[in-house]
Amino acid sequence: MKKVLFVCLIILLSAGFYAGCKKDKGDPPVLPPYETMTIDFTNFTSLTKGGQDFSVKGTNTSNWEFAASVAVIWKLIIANTLAVPVAAFKVAVDQKPVYLDKNSWQWSYNVSVLGVSYKARLTGLIGAANVTWKMYITQGTATEFIWFEGTSKLNGTGGQWILNESAATPAPYLQIDWTKSGTSIGKITYTSVKNLSPFKGSYIEYGLTSAALNAYYTIHYYNDIKFSDVNVEWNTTAKNGRVKCLEYLGDSNWYCWSATKLNIICP
Repeated sequence: MKKVLFVCLIILLSAGFYAGCKKDKGDPPVLPPYETMTIDFTNFTSLTKGGQDFSVKGTNTSNWEFAASVAVIWKLIIANTLAVPVAAFKVAVDQKPVYLDKNSWQWSYNVSVLGVSYKARLTGLIGAANVTWKMYITQGTATEFIWFEGTSKLNGTGGQWILNESAATPAPYLQIDWTKSGTSIGKITYTSVKNLSPFKGSYIEYGLTSAALNAYYTIHYYNDIKFSDVNVEWNTTAKNGRVKCLEYLGDSNWYCWSATKLNIICP
């Protein structure tokens, strides 16, 4: 009888130990939305290479054109740098993570970007207040490298990403700081951090507000001669907006455009 009780006790203790281990593992960290890496450029995408908008012929759209020409600089930088990591990160949300050890989880999967296949390995380490993320990317037989890494608050209200330039140049290239308000991204700032680049220190901040012109860019960029500051505000629905830049426009006034991009007198 004692032997039976002893065996039962061992089984119960083992079950309790297993349950305790399972409980200690906890849940995987919540992935930040991929929108934490993206800025909305949809209101400034029809600028032609010549810098003139031909959708409204014979009209003056210089105010919108200037805002678009500055925004497109960042759009190109982002398109060339973020295409693969953003695509890889976007796919992660549909994958099932595996627990590694010591509050660390891993997502492993394959992703195709513009017809090129990559192997992605994302790790998330849960800390006291933040989750530390690292995205490893491999193409073919190339050596795996960290394309981006960063942190996000446990409550999901903000974080930062540091993106390396490429597998050939695995050095910091772009820093992304983001905040989240409710279910929407509140503010995103891209900052150039590439060493020995004249563009280093340039940044674009994008955010949404409750004002009539409910979206904005605050831009500080190198224009091949010096750094300039540009402010852009627009309505995401009506598409009208305004721009301000002392260096280019000659004063600190706002210059406006209508829903059809035509220059208008600011209200």
